[in-house]
Amino acid sequence: QPSRPLDPIPGDVSFAEIDGLSSFMTPNADFYRIDTALVVPQVPIDTFELGFTGMIDNPMTLSYEDLIDRPLIESDITLTCVSNEVGGQLVGNARWLGVPLADLLAEVGVQSGSDQLVGRSVDGYTAGFPVAAALDGRDAMVAIGMNGEPLPLEHGFPARLVVPGLYGYVSATKWLKEIELTTFADFDHYWERRGWAQEAPIKTQSRIDTPAALSNLEAGTVAIAGVAWAQTRGVTKVEVRIDDGDWQEADLAEALNDTTWRQWKLAWDATPGRHDIAVRATDGTGVTQPEERTRPIPNGAAGWHSLVVFVA
Repeated sequence: QPSRPLDPIPGDVSFAEIDGLSSFMTPNADFYRIDTALVVPQVPIDTFELGFTGMIDNPMTLSYEDLIDRPLIESDITLTCVSNEVGGQLVGNARWLGVPLADLLAEVGVQSGSDQLVGRSVDGYTAGFPVAAALDGRDAMVAIGMNGEPLPLEHGFPARLVVPGLYGYVSATKWLKEIELTTFADFDHYWERRGWAQEAPIKTQSRIDTPAALSNLEAGTVAIAGVAWAQTRGVTKVEVRIDDGDWQEADLAEALNDTTWRQWKLAWDATPGRHDIAVRATDGTGVTQPEERTRPIPNGAAGWHSLVVFVA
């Protein structure tokens, strides 16, 4: 049980009445899975060990029982895959349970000069991110639970890393067996060696969930709705544009925190014909998504999500 349990998700963070809009919390069975494992690793909890190595004062090895006996936290965090295209589905929101990474690092004593934390999986996969991201107050954790259940096998059981605000390829090591403190100069993680960026903060993005692309709609009031995310910065504004008209500010559901996505909606008086719909979001620092589309490689896709609908 967490030492600081969270309250139930309040109703005002969701526009649950809108058909086609993603649910605020993503069920485990629907949560996206992207990794390099051809076969999901099977790690018995009675032989599980998590080692802390590298540039630390006090090397340490923890069993699964050691982890669950430590003070645990809950945190609602939206994860995003760097390979998610604009408008894509490789994003999900869950309530995670785990051991604060900052507490573990304080115990092992990170040595001066170490600027990269590397998570290593039982299958040899590595991901690396700045040590600072584990110590700046965000709820980075060694996670052992997801949406009120033990981690599902395919999402990293018995333990994985979860770091708000960073794309998974640099941070979200599943089937975790080792945490190594090192430097960016001395170690290139798995995807960095394959042409992806060394560091990867999540970009501000927004998505239209409904209506679907190429929908045939009836004239009249139509709900346009979706989600937007800018983990660790939060989303403060979402705007929608119909054809070449002015940008219209959408209604936002209440923000749960700055590490989860935010739902938005706009009531549109749809007129007959072909229409282009576009969306853009502004984050908590005041920066609005750029229009120009970029590919996911090397550090995440950018650009406005847009689609075409037909109204009769």
